[in-house]
Amino acid sequence: MSSANSAKRAHKPFALVDCDNFYVSCERVFAPKLRNRPVVVLSNNDGCIISRSAEAKALDIKMGAPLHHITALIKSANVAVCSSNYALYGDMSERVKQTLKQFSPEIEMYSIDEAFLRLPANPELTLCASDIHQRVLRWTGIPVSIGIGETKTLAKVASRIAKTSPSRVCNAFEQTSLEQTSLERIDRDKLLAETPVTKIWGIGKRHGTWLKAQGITTALQLRDINDEQIRRRAGVLGLRTVWELRGRSCLPLTMTIPTRKGVTCSRSFGRRTRNREQLREALATYAARVGEKIRRDGSAAGALTVFLMTNRFSNEPQYSKSALLTINPPSDDEKTLIQLALAGFERIYNANYRYQKAGVTLTDLTPINEVQTDLFPPSQTSRAPEKRETNTTQNAAEHSKSLSHILDSLNTTHGAGTIRYAATGIDKPWRMRSNYRSPCYTTHWSDLPLIPTLY
Repeated sequence: MSSANSAKRAHKPFALVDCDNFYVSCERVFAPKLRNRPVVVLSNNDGCIISRSAEAKALDIKMGAPLHHITALIKSANVAVCSSNYALYGDMSERVKQTLKQFSPEIEMYSIDEAFLRLPANPELTLCASDIHQRVLRWTGIPVSIGIGETKTLAKVASRIAKTSPSRVCNAFEQTSLEQTSLERIDRDKLLAETPVTKIWGIGKRHGTWLKAQGITTALQLRDINDEQIRRRAGVLGLRTVWELRGRSCLPLTMTIPTRKGVTCSRSFGRRTRNREQLREALATYAARVGEKIRRDGSAAGALTVFLMTNRFSNEPQYSKSALLTINPPSDDEKTLIQLALAGFERIYNANYRYQKAGVTLTDLTPINEVQTDLFPPSQTSRAPEKRETNTTQNAAEHSKSLSHILDSLNTTHGAGTIRYAATGIDKPWRMRSNYRSPCYTTHWSDLPLIPTLY
């Protein structure tokens, strides 16, 4: 065997595993009555369509369509409507990921419903991919489609064809004649010729318009473009896309989660409000939520921004304002974040407006073990009584931080919101609409599905 063939045989292909209509699929796992029926999932506050079943797509329901625009069609076609249930979707995504790890330790979760894998060099790649499809479906109930190629871009192209393939697999990996699989494979040139250039991963609307003006309308034509021509127009990133289409891998797997630059929690209210206490409860809740996120990441925040805004689509007077507060030293303490959020609220609240949305953002994030403390803390320069007072304050701060982590542990074990600060409210009349939300079957003990007894 030639050295060239040996190199090709040793090359590990990329596979893109894409969960089909993921949010809808998650809903169907625990509600078999939704199968073979048109289903749509709504965005926050039951606003717009963000996921559609194949049956809903066949009814020409558009992605992003406002719910109130298609109420007649939903009723006439018996379309099932679900509010978004991100706790369920996140947990099901993790279950799919753990299943995929059975096939390869090299995995990148590209999004909540997509993952790249590096598969072992195997003459039966299509059979391997079919095994992945069957096991994910059997273990999680989620149907997936799988595209295979020498590069991530080629795998992404192949996954488009896999969605319409009866086997849910498209193998575009070039193999030698000694490595032919027992299942039919697609010709890669044919695959690229049938793929519109605007559907290529990394080709946006602006570059797509320019390419069409040059007479380049397919992925095959883009693959054969002159390197200097694409580099002048689209830079190094555009050139990398072309090289990837040629089978030259330029995009390695990202197997570690990038450090966050900031984290935000914001929601639209179920109805517009100017009620001071309701707004305070909402912002306290959002501050608690972002605090939980940065503690999970092992980070501390150096700045907090709180904002309020009215409904820009209404005819009412408009108002939008934010306040930035410094956190010194940086902290992940829930009590501190809630206090700062409420202090920021007092700066920007105007009782003359009805608010549609509010939020809290944490920035200047630092690893908690790298937080810079004061070089000359007050305890080093204070007299004895003041020193004792300072030590008491410091102990209270440490106690509060420990309490935050205890709350996280309890809420993780017994369900979100089991233990919380009173400032976040109880009834929460301001909360966003979720009139069609399914139970959190996998993350709340109280929502476990029950099998009725026969007696």
